[in-house]
Amino acid sequence: MRRTSARGPDAAGRERVLILSAGVGAGHNSAAAAVQHACAARADIDEVQVLDVLQVSSVLYRTLLDKGYFVLVEDLPWLVEWGYDINDRPFRRRVPVDPWTRVNALPVIDAIKRFRPTAIVCTHFLPAQLLASLLLRGVIDARTAVVMTDYDFQGLWLTGAFHTFFLAREEAKVELMALGLPPDRVAATGIPIATQPNAAPARDANEPPMLLISAGASGGDYAVSVVRQTMHMRSSFTATVVCGRNNALRKRIEQLVAPAGDRYRVLGFTAEMPQLLHRADLFVGKPGGLAASECMAAGLPMVLVNPIPGQEVRNGDYLMEQGAAVRCNTPATIGWKIDEVLREPGRLQRMQAAARRTGRPNAAADVLTGLLDGPSRPLVVTRAAQKTILAESERRVVATDLTGPSSLVRVVDSAAGSTVALLRAEELEDLQKRYATPNGGLVLRRGSALMSPGWEERRLLRAILRGDEELPVRVEGPSPPPHVLPTGPAGQDP
Repeated sequence: MRRTSARGPDAAGRERVLILSAGVGAGHNSAAAAVQHACAARADIDEVQVLDVLQVSSVLYRTLLDKGYFVLVEDLPWLVEWGYDINDRPFRRRVPVDPWTRVNALPVIDAIKRFRPTAIVCTHFLPAQLLASLLLRGVIDARTAVVMTDYDFQGLWLTGAFHTFFLAREEAKVELMALGLPPDRVAATGIPIATQPNAAPARDANEPPMLLISAGASGGDYAVSVVRQTMHMRSSFTATVVCGRNNALRKRIEQLVAPAGDRYRVLGFTAEMPQLLHRADLFVGKPGGLAASECMAAGLPMVLVNPIPGQEVRNGDYLMEQGAAVRCNTPATIGWKIDEVLREPGRLQRMQAAARRTGRPNAAADVLTGLLDGPSRPLVVTRAAQKTILAESERRVVATDLTGPSSLVRVVDSAAGSTVALLRAEELEDLQKRYATPNGGLVLRRGSALMSPGWEERRLLRAILRGDEELPVRVEGPSPPPHVLPTGPAGQDP
């Protein structure tokens, strides 16, 4: 899937924004579309292109990632949960891009070179990992954003080079800062969602509550059990059932609810979902990141059913913590659970207020602002720093507790004030030997070191110097151990 929009020859903008997604489920592409729509509101953007990286990959690769994932969700959910937990450790992958993925990424690299973007937004971890490799190799010179599409941070998304990391909530930002990531490179903006209706119809308090029952974009069969249980409810209500692209499911549900007269309205895939979200009183469905974010922005509380182990379970935990959702762990109690919400005086209204407090309707615009108005140089996390972050996450140690050679330090662009590198304190020794100034500062230089820099150092310089020959920097963070105290040029005492 490749979509392009341009302003025309008289446009005053300068930016060319490429949005990379991966169609594993509908959420990642929906977030990409939301960012694309938000680009239209900025005068500094000339052209926007959206690319689903799986659509330009081989059929086998696409099938295994997309259809294979949902086969596991249906048949082996415990394996999905195990895989999620294993990949929750940041920088656990020793090789950011494996050889098979690299081969399938060649068409994506070609598309990037043809489009010549000044900014790239990733709404899936696969292109995010690819871009980190391209930044470190000097293949691209564009601002890059990693945009998480679930409420909880997962370590699989964290890469060794990026400009800004956007998260759904403040707690996830605190988690990354505890791991050692600098606060100027992480932001809690929410998950990008489609623009909300300008004039949403007010919910009529005199009408029976309306349930919006969603089977998801692909139409999950669990919706049959949900609808069947609502038919036994005691409360007065109406319901709109959205079956997605599953026409067979739509027909089954239409036959099921036929005896109920006009209480139920059954739809297939619809473009009116934003209006339905504002018209409904209670959403019943899965807590996918995009679905949940759209509900919260509309002030619509949720009854959670059939969550995918891992990210959707964690999404649900967060929504319940905020008071904006309840969860059903078995289909047999769905009708009773909804009845409990509707029959308790004031409970639905309290949940609606909690949803409004949780919603972030401007997330897409905030992502663009944070990226385009943010640092121009990427943040590079060295391999040694990555190992420290992985180790401390496994030991449940926060970065500020680390001391000595393994502690983390930040290299900061002296002029811009933005962090350009995160490294171990012991790595400072080589930098000081090569790039120290007589006054004890540091000026990183291209090709002017007295000794040939190592591979890791070359990657660092290539990524953060970009087109410049030198960059004055300062070091912040825990005090370095005695053997890496500041020195003069070529290791001499200042």
